[in-house]
Amino acid sequence: MNSQSGEPPTMETATTRRGFMEWFSWALLGLGSVAMAIPILGFFLGPILKPRADEWVDFGPLTDFPQNSTRLVDVLNPLRGANDGMTGKVAAYVRRIEGETFQIFSTHCTHLGCPVSWFKESGLYMCPCHGGVYYEDGGHASGPPPRGLYEFEHRVEEDRLMVKLGHLPTLQNPGSAHVSGKNS
Repeated sequence: MNSQSGEPPTMETATTRRGFMEWFSWALLGLGSVAMAIPILGFFLGPILKPRADEWVDFGPLTDFPQNSTRLVDVLNPLRGANDGMTGKVAAYVRRIEGETFQIFSTHCTHLGCPVSWFKESGLYMCPCHGGVYYEDGGHASGPPPRGLYEFEHRVEEDRLMVKLGHLPTLQNPGSAHVSGKNS
């Protein structure tokens, strides 16, 4: 742009050193803008252009989960990327009620996503961030969370617990089922 008139440089000014520097600055700004836009476009267009569905993940044999108990299980997220490192892991609380009846809960609080902790003595899941509390069955007990814990879809195949994982549950896509707890 011509610094005095505010208009783009003409051919006369482009041949001067000042004109060359103005065009070079605009070209550099354009390249920088394109370089910054590529990851942003990839973030928004990636799920549209290359959608990935959740996958069934083996949580182990049924004998690893005693009846009437809750256990934290860490597995690799099937949708992780090559450079995800530790963030490519997913944790879930597995509650075996009896026989082949399970509840698989996300470890994320439904308020703002902080990790919840299981307290066996009180039979409650508690969120340390804002005091959200959930019952053993995942139902909302108290605090700011708008609903019970997110629950993953699961099935038993050949005496092994399989859980459908990938995308983290959100209020818009809560997962396989809505937990109908005591006060939810």
